[in-house]
Amino acid sequence: MILYPAIDLKNGCCVRLLKGDLDKETVFNDCPADQAAVFQAQGFQWLHVVDLSGAVEGRSVNWSSIEDILDAVTIPVQLGGGIRNMADIEMWLGRGVTRIILGTIALTDPDIVKQAARAFPGRIAVGIDARDGRVAIGGWLETSDVAAIDLAKAFEDAGVSAIIYTDIDRDGALQGLNVLATAELARSVATPVIASGGVAGIDDLRALKQAEESGIEGVICGRALYEGKIEPKQACAVLE
Repeated sequence: MILYPAIDLKNGCCVRLLKGDLDKETVFNDCPADQAAVFQAQGFQWLHVVDLSGAVEGRSVNWSSIEDILDAVTIPVQLGGGIRNMADIEMWLGRGVTRIILGTIALTDPDIVKQAARAFPGRIAVGIDARDGRVAIGGWLETSDVAAIDLAKAFEDAGVSAIIYTDIDRDGALQGLNVLATAELARSVATPVIASGGVAGIDDLRALKQAEESGIEGVICGRALYEGKIEPKQACAVLE
């Protein structure tokens, strides 16, 4: 199981939001590339990057910060936030991103996701952000009537490399992962699932590891790492 340290970008800074509220942010580093380098030095195998501004505006906004991150590390980077057409997918993959995360268009234009998964095998993931089990889109500003599990099932045969499932009500709140909901979704599909939202400490990782057989292959962690509530080497050892 892989632990993905998170870098969420807003106004060129590395921030964490509280439960997806763009007005409740904490800036942890004003140089995201430096933060990326720190995570690599700590031994992480992957980096999870989200352009929060891009997710709201529907286009990549924090261009320079993303490019600086790609220049600063050699570990693979998965990127999401505001990527909603084939041209942008191709552009970011060409610039060195290893895996693209498609969220809003997974609901609004699923054919693009399926086309991208065929064109770039193993390099497209679907991001499913849920509030009370329902899919939220557009930077979490709009909640749909579609159940997260139903959306995951819609891409079962599309060839996507992973489903990234975020419980918005726990994200950035240090309230613990929603292991039960994540495991339920993972059992409903054959696609590997990456958990996200609410990691508070090492016990959350232990609990998630116990549910690994459900199909969970990784977990994204942000605030708990930034605030020193999780020690990187210990965390990675727990998940190995």
